[in-house]
Amino acid sequence: MDYGKYRFEQMKREKEARRNQHIVEIKEVRMSPGIGDNDFNTKLRSAQKFLADGDRVKVTIRFRGREMAHTEIGTELLLRFADGCKDVASMDKNPKLEGRHMSVFLAPKNNK
Repeated sequence: MDYGKYRFEQMKREKEARRNQHIVEIKEVRMSPGIGDNDFNTKLRSAQKFLADGDRVKVTIRFRGREMAHTEIGTELLLRFADGCKDVASMDKNPKLEGRHMSVFLAPKNNK
């Protein structure tokens, strides 16, 4: 086998591998602690759609002003959100407060 044919076959295999790979993106869903039930359900459905597509989801709650005194509301909200997505996702880490933002990462479950 000559070198030109070998390089052609190798490039063909690499091109096929690139075509079949899926790049995992991180989608973000932002909320506030005083979110209503209908808004919460809408954001939950959009996150479930992102997870079904194979993307990771970062759920973030922004605290403003006196809301910082009640960060437990944000923790409960994030845990409720993760519980709503438990059939299609698993929670990577527990909710973590970073400055004025509390966030949690959800990764899609592999059903293969």
